[in-house]
Amino acid sequence: MTQKSDFLKYQAQTSPSPMLLEVSHASGSYIYTTDGKKYLDFVAGVSACTLGHCHPKVVKAIQNQVETYMHVMVYGEYVHKPAVDFCKLLAKNLPENLDTTYLVNSGTEAIEGSVKLAKRATGRTQIIAAKNAYHGNTQGSMSLMGYEERKQPFRPLIPDVDFIEFNNEIDIQKITHRTAGVVLESIQGGAGFIEPQNDYLLKVKKRCEEVGALLIIDEIQPGFGRTGKLFGFQNYGFVPDIIAIGKGMASGMPVGAFVSSHKLMKLLSHSPKLGHITTFGGNPVIAAASLATLQELLSTNLMEQTLEKEKLFRKYLQHPLIESINGKGLMLAVIVKSAEIANHVVLYSQDKGLIVYWLLFETRAVRLSPPLTLSEEEIKEGCDIIIEALNDWQSNNS
Repeated sequence: MTQKSDFLKYQAQTSPSPMLLEVSHASGSYIYTTDGKKYLDFVAGVSACTLGHCHPKVVKAIQNQVETYMHVMVYGEYVHKPAVDFCKLLAKNLPENLDTTYLVNSGTEAIEGSVKLAKRATGRTQIIAAKNAYHGNTQGSMSLMGYEERKQPFRPLIPDVDFIEFNNEIDIQKITHRTAGVVLESIQGGAGFIEPQNDYLLKVKKRCEEVGALLIIDEIQPGFGRTGKLFGFQNYGFVPDIIAIGKGMASGMPVGAFVSSHKLMKLLSHSPKLGHITTFGGNPVIAAASLATLQELLSTNLMEQTLEKEKLFRKYLQHPLIESINGKGLMLAVIVKSAEIANHVVLYSQDKGLIVYWLLFETRAVRLSPPLTLSEEEIKEGCDIIIEALNDWQSNNS
């Protein structure tokens, strides 16, 4: 049997029609397949490969750590230098109240831990999230997804979750003294890379302060330089109580974390103790990759360059079938006139050697979340293919 047929038989798929690119290796902005083709990657493992594929500094950090030790007990009990160094450097580059990090294995676990912390800190049970939000796919995170079609087959989910509409200021009043935590993305991902408008997140934060609720900001997609700042919330003039991070944190290694004040985080150590535990969270190999990624972002101008690269995307992606380009920096969603056009762009682009992708809820969107290391020439190369795909649709459907 071929590798693809083995994949279809032995490994579970997440959709009826997987893309089936058989990967040979990857480097920089490109993925290479076993049939000798190369693909310019405008998705970066769904925003995960911040520094591109196999960045030499990240690879070296991983190799050095693997040769030293790969796993001993974590749980915040044993001291691992890569994890401590990462958490310390992260704290130095965040507001003072975000100084303590709990390392976990994924973004969805970061959300789970954040929600637990909000409930533990407030003694309340209600969680408020946004319609068309996506925070992960475990049952707790899925409970915060304001999209019933995806949740219904897995009910019952966790109770006492209510929803507000992102950017709707009237809905802010739904946050009350019953509310333990409000969970929002700094830029809504699956909804179409929607930015907050009119100081919306600042107003949510003020309401949370009025009623004693905690504001949890999901930075899993916007985080680690993708929007021109280390984290998306830093663009919008407020400071959350908790942030959940992941994806681009370790340049392609599986990771997540939630960050809050030392005072709040200590609550997870008692009453009960082991308030959140994880076998592999804080794994030294993953922490070494995270540290190398963060050091590279802080010692270069890659974060600032994302805004200049955004301008190039907006310059090159002009076409009658494009209605708008949502998002900020290198977190962009090209909104075309129909879902059929978006589907054509994704499939046509792959055939021509460019990887773009869909979004969860906005069916007219084409996701662009490339590595931050992407060059101007690569931007032009990929945008030319997208325009070609749109022209192809136009000529065949006019």
